[in-house]
Amino acid sequence: MSLESNANTTLQADKKIIFFDGVCNLCNGFVDFVIKRDKQKQLFFCSLQSNTAREILEKHDIALGNTFSTIYFFENGMVYDKSKAILYAIKYINPKYKFLGNALLIIPAFIRDFIYFYISKYRYKILGKKETCRMPSKAERSQFL
Repeated sequence: MSLESNANTTLQADKKIIFFDGVCNLCNGFVDFVIKRDKQKQLFFCSLQSNTAREILEKHDIALGNTFSTIYFFENGMVYDKSKAILYAIKYINPKYKFLGNALLIIPAFIRDFIYFYISKYRYKILGKKETCRMPSKAERSQFL
């Protein structure tokens, strides 16, 4: 899903933000994976359970409700979801991941998103979840909204 918004946000257009389920162990593992490899600290993170995420995403016509089963990626005023969000986000890690992200985007979205949906549906059963949202470490705080 690519959504353009005419809404005036408080975010700078050049911020790249990954919105993730803050209690999901799989999602937190993905965040850890990205943080460890994003040496230039280009990416920012925001838990879907936060008021910040709700406020930003609602300005892009995304109503979260109580469902946090989709990851979103914000870049240049656009919001991407599901597999596209993951593949667009990893392109900023390094050239190797940029190549991988671009290569996997060749796979039709309905196939990528079917796999995404299946994993998303069973992620708590497979890897569990935390009782509360992730708290960033002191070193990570500057990358969390």
